[in-house]
Amino acid sequence: MVLRYGDLVLLALALPAFLIAGWPMLGYVVAAGAWLAQRGIQFLASRRMRKSIASGDRRAVMGIMGATTLGRVWLIAIAVLIVGLVEREAGLAAALLSAALFTLYFGSQVLDRLLTSE
Repeated sequence: MVLRYGDLVLLALALPAFLIAGWPMLGYVVAAGAWLAQRGIQFLASRRMRKSIASGDRRAVMGIMGATTLGRVWLIAIAVLIVGLVEREAGLAAALLSAALFTLYFGSQVLDRLLTSE
């Protein structure tokens, strides 16, 4: 359970860090909003993939997986780019928070798959 939601825990812990350190809150809000949006997309895509797997449609599963993975990455990248164009320091803060979230998320996904496959 901790591995699946560690990124959301990090996101919650980042809020006090941003407040205490005096980092731009615009960066946190944009990164958090984009991250939560992509997690919502992932949740909906996972539900749809489970339905496609149940019906035996592997092509649909691969298409959904590929499209949503690329779309989620682009969503974060565009959000960081836009906030960076508006306010440079906020863009840097959003980029660093997004990089930390991606790193923790993908690392936890690998660990989760290794631990559940045994």
